[in-house]
Amino acid sequence: MIRVYLPKSYQEGAKRYPVLYMHDGQNVFEDEGSIKGVSLGLKDYLDEKSLEIIVVAIDLNTEGEERINEYCPWLHGETAKEILGYACPSGGKGEEYLDFIISELKPFIDRKYRTIENETSMAGISLGALISTYAACRYPHVFKKIAALSPGYYRNLEEIEKFIVQSDLSGVEKFYMDFGTKELGEDEALQFRFSTMISGVYEMLDNKIPDTKYETIEKGEHNYASFKTRIPHVISYLYSDL
Repeated sequence: MIRVYLPKSYQEGAKRYPVLYMHDGQNVFEDEGSIKGVSLGLKDYLDEKSLEIIVVAIDLNTEGEERINEYCPWLHGETAKEILGYACPSGGKGEEYLDFIISELKPFIDRKYRTIENETSMAGISLGALISTYAACRYPHVFKKIAALSPGYYRNLEEIEKFIVQSDLSGVEKFYMDFGTKELGEDEALQFRFSTMISGVYEMLDNKIPDTKYETIEKGEHNYASFKTRIPHVISYLYSDL
């Protein structure tokens, strides 16, 4: 299922609009039909601000481990094995998932709607942040602005770090990243490890991208009630020019 938000002004003329692609589509726009009943509430926010962007939300695959498979570009590495306590066999379909977006979905959206084809961005949460970071490295000429909320880098840490080092990110204009101080509940040791890991990836990106932003979210948790409070700031940063 692909869910598309069109701005209020879309029907009024012939204007063209930038496009933001988002993962976990069930949880992007409205609480109704969202997983666990809480979404980002992005439809109401965009309507209220009359922000002139098109948002394309791609539903996650709820079958088995397919979300993990599709949002992880590589099989799980040693860091994941250490943190999870076992060798997880999932992952490795991220390139296929991204190829669907690049080869099928984006061309379809650009044909069907009045888009600005070279003003395309991507945002994701947790593993959605991992695949969004991968997209920035793999297609920096396509995805100009990226947001990675509470990124789940640990599942592919070794590979994503190598990929960032190897990638020419000069085409990426903006990169947002955040992490809450209560993402791992009361496990302070794991919280410290994750925050160190994520800030380390951010520093690598910051060295290659001209405009970046890292936010430490005080008392921020790993759930949609928390993500919902962050998304207005994310959107306002990505689209400050609008």
